[in-house]
Amino acid sequence: MKPVAAIVFKDIVIEMRSKESLSSTTMFGVLVLVIFNFAFEPSSLERALIAPGTLWVAISFAAILGLNRSLAMETDNDCLQGLLLAPLSRGDIYLGKVASNFTFMIIAELVILPVFVIFNNLKFNVQFLEIAAIAALATLAIASVGTILSTISANTRMKEVMLPVLQIPLTVPVVIAAVDATGRVLTGETAEISSWLYLLAGFSIVYLTVSYLVFEFAVEE
Repeated sequence: MKPVAAIVFKDIVIEMRSKESLSSTTMFGVLVLVIFNFAFEPSSLERALIAPGTLWVAISFAAILGLNRSLAMETDNDCLQGLLLAPLSRGDIYLGKVASNFTFMIIAELVILPVFVIFNNLKFNVQFLEIAAIAALATLAIASVGTILSTISANTRMKEVMLPVLQIPLTVPVVIAAVDATGRVLTGETAEISSWLYLLAGFSIVYLTVSYLVFEFAVEE
C-alpha cells in the first residue's frame, strides 16, 4: 500500500500548492445548490422531491470538474508517463488515483452537504449521517469509474469533453440510486435505506474491480 499512499500524498501536496481543483469543485457544487435554492420556494411541497436531485446534480457535475482537473494535472508535462515509467504496478497507480480523487470529492462534499442541510432546514442528526453514508458509497463508485475514464479520455483530442460524455451514462444508475435513497431519508422512509446502501456498495465494488482489471490495458493504448 506504500505506492498507493505515495501517489495520494503527491496529489495532496500538488493540490495544496495550486489550490485549483478543490476550490473550483467545491464552489461549483455550492453554486448549483444556491441557484436551485432560489428557484424554489422554501414552503413548496415539491421541494422535498426536488432537493435530492439538486444535491446529486451538484455532486455529479462537481465530480466531473474535479476529475477533469485531475486529468489535466497528470497530462501536463507528461506526469502520467512518469508514473507509468516508475517501478509501480499499474494496479497501484489506479488505486492511488482513485484514492486521491475520492479524497478530494469527499472534502468538497464536506462543504456541499452542510449547505444542502441548511437550505432544506434539516438537522445535523441521524438524517445527516444517513445522507453522508449514501454520499460516501456513491462517491466511491463515481471516483472508481471516473478515474479509468479520465485515463482513457487522456489519449483523445477533446479529453475535457470526452470525460463527461463517457462518465455520465455509466454513473446514471449510481446517481438514480443515490437520489432515491436521499429522497427516502428526507421523507422519513428509512426502512428501505439499507437496501439502497447495499446497491451502492455493489456498484462501487463492481466499478472498482472492473476498472482495476482493465486499467493496465487502458494506459498501454
